[in-house]
Parts: sequence; C-alpha cells; structure tokens
Amino acid sequence: MAEEMNEEFTEGLLLRPLPDRRVLAHFHFQSSVPPTRTYGRHHHLFPKSIYQLINKFRVREMELSFTQGRWNYEHWGGYDPISSSNAKPPGVELWADFDVSLDQVDASWKNLTHALSGLFCASINFLEHSTSYSAPQWSFRSFAGKLRYGTLPREAVCTENLTPWLKLLPCRDKAGLSALMDRPSIYRGYYHSQRLHLTSDEFDTAKSNSGIMLEQTLTVVLQPNTLGDRAMVSGKTLQPSWSLSSLFGRKVHGKCSVSKSSNVYVQFEPNLVSELKEVWESVESENGILIHDAFWNNPIFEISASPDRVVKEVGNLQKEVSSILYEFLVEDYNDSKPFDLGLRWKLPVVWSCKQAPLHASRFLMGSGNERGAIAISLRSSSNNNTQRVGCSEKGSQLRIDIFQVVPWYVKVYYHTLKVFIDGELQSTMENIEKMHLSPSEDKVSPGVMEMKLRLPCSVKTAVLTLEFDKGFLHIDEYPPDANQGFDIPSAVVSFTGFQASIGFEDNFLNKLPILNELQERKHVISYTEVLLVPLTTPDFSMPYNVITITCTVFALYFGSLLNALRRRVGEEERLLKSKAAKKRGPLSSMLSKLSAKLKGSPLEPIPTPSTSPSSINYKLIVKVILVAGMAAGWQYYFR
Repeated sequence: MAEEMNEEFTEGLLLRPLPDRRVLAHFHFQSSVPPTRTYGRHHHLFPKSIYQLINKFRVREMELSFTQGRWNYEHWGGYDPISSSNAKPPGVELWADFDVSLDQVDASWKNLTHALSGLFCASINFLEHSTSYSAPQWSFRSFAGKLRYGTLPREAVCTENLTPWLKLLPCRDKAGLSALMDRPSIYRGYYHSQRLHLTSDEFDTAKSNSGIMLEQTLTVVLQPNTLGDRAMVSGKTLQPSWSLSSLFGRKVHGKCSVSKSSNVYVQFEPNLVSELKEVWESVESENGILIHDAFWNNPIFEISASPDRVVKEVGNLQKEVSSILYEFLVEDYNDSKPFDLGLRWKLPVVWSCKQAPLHASRFLMGSGNERGAIAISLRSSSNNNTQRVGCSEKGSQLRIDIFQVVPWYVKVYYHTLKVFIDGELQSTMENIEKMHLSPSEDKVSPGVMEMKLRLPCSVKTAVLTLEFDKGFLHIDEYPPDANQGFDIPSAVVSFTGFQASIGFEDNFLNKLPILNELQERKHVISYTEVLLVPLTTPDFSMPYNVITITCTVFALYFGSLLNALRRRVGEEERLLKSKAAKKRGPLSSMLSKLSAKLKGSPLEPIPTPSTSPSSINYKLIVKVILVAGMAAGWQYYFR
C-alpha cells in the first residue's frame, strides 16, 4: 500500500526493424502521482505545469500530438498497437474531455489551448475559435458531449516543441533514455511524432485512487547510416546494420536516477519471425535458433549485446508464429560501460508488416474554383487473413467508423453521399448503420460527419463520395500563403471489429508501462491524407498597385505645392545674375564698363533667362491646379 502512495516514473525504448530498410524507435515515458486528496499538492517527480492544467481547467483526459511526416501504413504496418495509438496526422492534433458543466466546456477548451500554446511554444491557440474545433459524439470515447477535438494540419514541428516536451521529464535529456534524443538525428527521420496523453480522476471520488497519469511517447522512423553501396549476398540486398550510436549519434550511459525501470526492447514481428525460420530451414540448421541460448549470434543476424530476457507473444491464434521481444536492462550500464545496442544482418530477409483490414485513403475530385467532391477510398489490403478472421467473429459484416471534419468554407452537401462497393453504386441505407451530421455554419463552426459503415467481408474496394461548393473568404481571412491552398484535416477511420494488442506469457511484465501499452486492446485506427483545396484567391497585387500610384500622385501634388509656397523669386534672380557674371569672365566685364564710360551711358544689366515674378507665379498655380485635378480624378475613378 505504501508503494501505491508514491510517485513513479518509468522509461522504455522499443526498436523494430522495418521491411523498407528503416528502423522504428518508440520512446515511452510514464509519470504517475496519487490523488491530491490522499497524497497532497506537493510533487517531486510529476511536472507542476501539467498538474496546474488539470486543476485549473478540470481536465479528465487529454491527448496532444506534434507530428511531422505521414505514417506509411503499407510498409510500416497498420495492425499493431504502435500504429493504432502513435500514428498521428501531420501537424497538431488535440482532444480533451472536461469535468465541467456543458455551458463551460467551450470556455475551458479555449483557455486550455492558450495554456498549451505557451507551454509547448506552438500555435495551439488557433484552435480557440469555434471554426477550428468540433464536438464528436461517438467517434471518440463517449463523455456526454464534453469532449472537444481540433487539428492544425499546417503547424510546423521543430525543436521549439520538443524542448518543452523534454522539460516535463524528471531527468530531461541529460540522463537515461531521453539522452538519445539528438535533435539533428530525430528531425532527419522520415516520420516523428511526439505525443502526450493525460488521464486524471481528481474530480471523480467514485473511481479507484489511480490519481494522475502522464504518458509521453516519441515515435521516430529513421534511416540507418550505411557506408558505401548496399551489401549484397547471393544477388539479394541485405538489411542495413545499425546501432544506437549510428541512429542517434549517442550512447546510453545509464538510466535516469529517479526511474523505477529503464529497459530497451528489440521487437521482431510475427511475419519477420516466420521469414527468419524459413531462411534458417533453407540453410539446413536447427529451427529453434530464435529461442535457444545463442540466438543473438547466428548465421542470420547478430545482436551486439546479450539480452537479459526473451519475451514471447502468447494468445496469437491467427498465426502459428508470434512476435518476440528481446529485453535489455539499462541499469546495468554506466559511464565507464556505455550501452550501445546494435543489430547486424548476415543474410537477406524480406518480409511485410501486418496490415489493417482495409487501406484508407482520401482524394479530391473535380476541377475549377467553384465546386468539387471528396472521395474516401477503402481497398482491401494484400494481407486478407486478418480481414477473414475479424469477419468470422462479427458475422458477415465489416464495421467501420469514419470521422471527418471539414472547414466552413468547404460547403459539403451531405445529401449527395454515394457509396460504391466494388465499383457498383449501392443503396445508402443498406450500408450505413448510423450517421451523425453537423452542417457547417459560415464563420461559426465546421462541418462534422460521423458514420458507421457495414460492408461485406468479401469487399475489395469501397468508395464514398461527397460533393461540395467552395466558399469565399474576406480578404482579412486569407493566410499569407493563400495561393498554396487550404487544408482539410485528416479523416479518422476506425475498424471497430478489430483490436490490436500483444499478449505476453510473463505476468511480471504487466507492471512495465511500455509493455502495458502493447498489451492494451485498442481499435485499429488509420488516418487519411490531408487534402489541399484551392479556393478563389483575389489578386493581392491590385491593392499594392493602387496604393503605390496614389502615393506617387500625392507626392507630386504636395511636392509641387510646397515648392510653390516656399520659393523666393528675388533670391533666384540674384543667383541667376551671379551665375551669368561668372560665365562672361573678367575681360568682357571690363570692356563693357569702359565702353559705357566713353559713351557716357549707364551700365546695362546682364540679361537673364528668368521671367517676371507674375509669370512665374502664374505657371506654378497652373501646375498645382493640374496636379490636384489629376489626383481628384484618380480618386473618383477608383472609388
């Protein structure tokens, strides 16, 4: 009981080779604290900023993710716990549930977005407007209408977002597994997603005293550094060898001092294990190489360190071969003996990841700036065994949930919904079990569509189409890069009849949070692409041209007016006479004076090209009147 009343922090790292010569690295950190009513308000490990967010805005559950890149479901898998919970849409995704009255949910959401924006140095505050978020009914967990969901597809993710995320860890990035997070190495990856999931029962006394739990994950897909050309064996390309130092440029010098557990796992998927056994059989060797005492040094692959434990998956009835985890304890290493786990391949191995029942994608139809259509495509994956097993459990129907949010300036006509199965138009009511629609309102709220589909198990392709008109924005509502287009957030496709989880044979492993994440039964979820819709964009150069010409005319007008008001004619005449005298020279001046004395007549003044003051003023007045008339005519014409 005393152990339950203390704060806990755990860290873990899962490494998985991928079929397309890349490596998946999944960092998992978990901080937990008992309830305030029993433990108090002073914490030693749990971040104070998160605790203040929970109590100030009464957050019951929240998830925030920053993602750069798009998860490749075909090559990296779509039917496993990692892809279902950590494959996020590009940009920022935020959803939160509040323990407040219904009339205070929107205000709590706006305040939460501002607080998170300052905490993570991001533009999350753009989600405060009612046009940027929605209130799902059943697409997420049911919270009696107190859940809000919003995305920012164009939000750029950089180190300014990762640094505040690391500051929530007790050791930050100075010790433990988080020390591997070298910024250049992470942001060179093909995909990276940092996620923060928060659960709290601070305001529900009826629940168990689980307190507050903060889960932080960082999922990265990296390309190992290979020197020279790709190694070939028997005409086939070897998988690239890698190590922690080659992937992240660093080694692990021990665990975080306050961490309860710090483990590194190398996972081999079921398809990879099956392929390894086939390769082993082809070289006529023992079939149990993966589980005997020297499995980390064999003719197929070699692990640089001896694992502390081998964990096998149990309860996998779909295939004879299950996945395998190799566990390494980081607490056994220190500065004098750093941990640098490596995997070297000796023979070529080709495999594929486990796919979702249907591959979801989305695209635009039509052309022009007036109207178009959105199409959601669901096509059968190459691995159909999963689909048949899931259908056998649910009968002859394949149930799919679709959640889609469309901005208000894309005016969707939901009555134009059409369903095509294997290229044939179907009756809408026969394939839609349930649907909730919330049409968009101009400059007030986006359009929301939640749908439950029923498809036959033998379906190969299913396409849903919706027609829409493109709206017009005010000139102040256009972003700086308006000609690039406008984003429609990713749609969420959930296969409710399929759950991704990995069960393990050792009950002690249930106490490790990173393995609990793998064992938790979650619906298979896929995110579609972000759509880029071109809207009618005004010519932003026209205001610039009008402003430029108007300023030029006014400059000429005021310049001439000031010149006429401040000019002094007498000084100009004297200046012209002096200039003319200088041009004539001293000899001509002396001759003119001598001739004037001989004749007895006065000296004649030097002729100047200047005219009389009256003529000068007359010309200036005419010029000013002309410029003023041009300016008045210009303003009247362009009014």
